[in-house]
Amino acid sequence: MDFSQLRALFARAGAKLLYAKELAENDNSKNQVYFGPSFAALNLFPNQGVLAESGSAKPIFKAKIPFAWLLESGATAPAPHAQLILYPQYPEVRFSGFLRGAESPPSALMASRDPGRVLFMAVTSSDQVLGYVANRESLIGAEFRALELPTTAGVFVELNLPDTPTEAQSRLTLISELGRIHRLGWIDSKQLDSGGGLRSCEAPQCGGFTLEAELGISKNSSAEPDFLGWEIKQYSASAITLMTPEPNAGFYKDEGVKAFIRKYGYADRNNRPDRLNFGGVHRSGLRHERTHLTLTVEGYDAIRGRITDAEGSVSLVDDAGAVAAAWTLSGLLSHWSKKHSRAAYVPSLRRTDPVWQYSYSRFVRLAERTDSLRLLGAFAAGTVYYDPGIKLESASTPQATAKRRSQFRISPKDIPGLYESVEIVDVF
Repeated sequence: MDFSQLRALFARAGAKLLYAKELAENDNSKNQVYFGPSFAALNLFPNQGVLAESGSAKPIFKAKIPFAWLLESGATAPAPHAQLILYPQYPEVRFSGFLRGAESPPSALMASRDPGRVLFMAVTSSDQVLGYVANRESLIGAEFRALELPTTAGVFVELNLPDTPTEAQSRLTLISELGRIHRLGWIDSKQLDSGGGLRSCEAPQCGGFTLEAELGISKNSSAEPDFLGWEIKQYSASAITLMTPEPNAGFYKDEGVKAFIRKYGYADRNNRPDRLNFGGVHRSGLRHERTHLTLTVEGYDAIRGRITDAEGSVSLVDDAGAVAAAWTLSGLLSHWSKKHSRAAYVPSLRRTDPVWQYSYSRFVRLAERTDSLRLLGAFAAGTVYYDPGIKLESASTPQATAKRRSQFRISPKDIPGLYESVEIVDVF
């Protein structure tokens, strides 16, 4: 089999992205396969969630990936124990468990210490990861080395697949679409529902819904990127909402949102009766004047930029030291890696008279190559902050109703701190 036949084999198996890495001597089943510094590999390959390894002397995270070896027949051999292992102390990511439990795996090649082997890793449209390894002396290995491609995805190179757009082509398509939307001028506010129907929209969040509707994206809360692998972020003010995960630890998680608001909320500042609110900007190390809570980043050394405790968290802590709400580091790593590898930040304007409408700027920020350690550094520096919009209406009655809105935000000027590359592009 030659290189073009291998690419066609991946394409027939449903691959949408194909990466390759030339293996070094230490890249084998005994020593694990090096997937690069930082945690950027989490952004390339779908995983089933990042979990802290409890009881380890040093902080370790593991993330299982839905991996299978691609056979020359076109069949696949699942490797149920395949996983990424994150070592924060270096930091680096390694690939492990790829032979255990698999039928017909390339054991000899992956146990070898021979340099020049080539590992191919593909992501399918169903978010499965497929692997194939070629020997240095094979036709595939020789053709791959002749390409002399730069490593544009961490330690990997990105390869073309038949009839499948590359990441570079997806970028061009996105720019073209954002240019078309800019040239439309004022667009009636709307949203695309899950059934494909358009509905009018008159609410502060409709700027994002309108842009997504123009891109053919239905209203959803998916943890996956929005458009051809890009997360689309619209903003019309001085703050961008990065993500809206609910707390997964602390009093909020244990006792529920209603109990949380009653304990830490405050009376509505516009004197709306029987309503409690919980809001305001919470930055690392600063006690909030209304909630009396302080945002902390536990288990992260901001000076060295390293995770020191795999079971750490971003937490809201009261004056007595009790954790009011928390987001575990493993949960934040999972969320950020799935959705924010590549993002387009699109400024907008809104008008409401005579009808709600939005227009979108010709200048957009295209941000690429992030990792979770950058996010934690931004939390510690206070550039990413907690700015919730949580409320409890009819608070004193058994019929009290709560609105959940936990959101982490950032100023547009601070976006470059989250990514290796941020480019302002004129889409006109």
